[in-house]
Amino acid sequence: MKEKRRTTTGSTSLKKLAEHLNLNPATVSVVLNDVPGRSIPQATRDRIKAAAKELNYQPSLLARSLRNRRTLSIGILVPDLSEAYHNQVVGGIGDHLMEAGYFYFTAHHRRRKLLVEEYSRMLLSRGAEALIAIDTPLDHPFPVPVVTVGGHRSIDGVTNVIVDHRFAAELSLSHLHSLGHRRIAFVRGQSFSEDAGERWRCIVQVAREIGIPIRPELIVQLDRDVSSPELGYPVIQHLFSNRGQFTAVVAFNDMSAIGAIRALQDFGMRVPGDVSVIGFDDIKAAEFHNPRLTTIRQPLSNMGRIAAQCVLNRIHEREKFRKQIVVEPELVVRESTQAIQIVKIS
Repeated sequence: MKEKRRTTTGSTSLKKLAEHLNLNPATVSVVLNDVPGRSIPQATRDRIKAAAKELNYQPSLLARSLRNRRTLSIGILVPDLSEAYHNQVVGGIGDHLMEAGYFYFTAHHRRRKLLVEEYSRMLLSRGAEALIAIDTPLDHPFPVPVVTVGGHRSIDGVTNVIVDHRFAAELSLSHLHSLGHRRIAFVRGQSFSEDAGERWRCIVQVAREIGIPIRPELIVQLDRDVSSPELGYPVIQHLFSNRGQFTAVVAFNDMSAIGAIRALQDFGMRVPGDVSVIGFDDIKAAEFHNPRLTTIRQPLSNMGRIAAQCVLNRIHEREKFRKQIVVEPELVVRESTQAIQIVKIS
């Protein structure tokens, strides 16, 4: 039978596509949904797929989800959508889920515990088949697969994707040690950060092993919940007000490192001529700051992809549950570190 001639600029429905082809809608559905075990001639299959492309047929994800009892959607919990670290992780998750034919909902909770709980329930009530939590504290199991990025809590059914903080500490401190730095100021992360405690524990351990003293007067802690370089500015002011003497700064992350560099420059210090600064994360801005920032690179986008693939594997039961997935960091040496020059503050 001849197919009905038709041109269209929009999309068409399954019923109209079947009418165009003079075929039963069930036959068209079987072909377009790759249903196995049905004997349909290859020529007919090719004709259906060509017409679907020509007429811009778009399958109804809602109808498909009702048939399969699947929503093909994932929920993402994140503290802040304006933070570069979070954006790079979400970008990796989104790219991977998109390639796999999944949709995702993102909820940012501003680190409010009640919102973390409420948004988790809301995402699940809207059909999320799994949850991915980025730098978000969770404290109980969930009825769906859950993966955290930057989480360190042991919870039944929750997989933690983390960077190897021990190796990261070895990379940063060995780099500064090789440049002659011994009087190093340390900027600790905020108490609410999931990574802060583990990162500091590893720094203390590695510093002790390679002979870098950790002086209490050269330890400062971030306490503000901001996602701009102003995060690191006041901690340097604090060090100078205590008349601390240091030749290098190990910052908790790149944002605090960039703010620290600005503060040092405002105090008349040259970076790296007088003080070296090393960051953590390797956000996009690190390479374009002046000076370009030496940092520990977390493969943020790839960590997002790993988290996405992990929940998909769990949903489709492709692998056994894993408590933890550890990824390797990398030292990226740029312009903000160099060999020691003694700093004396009068």
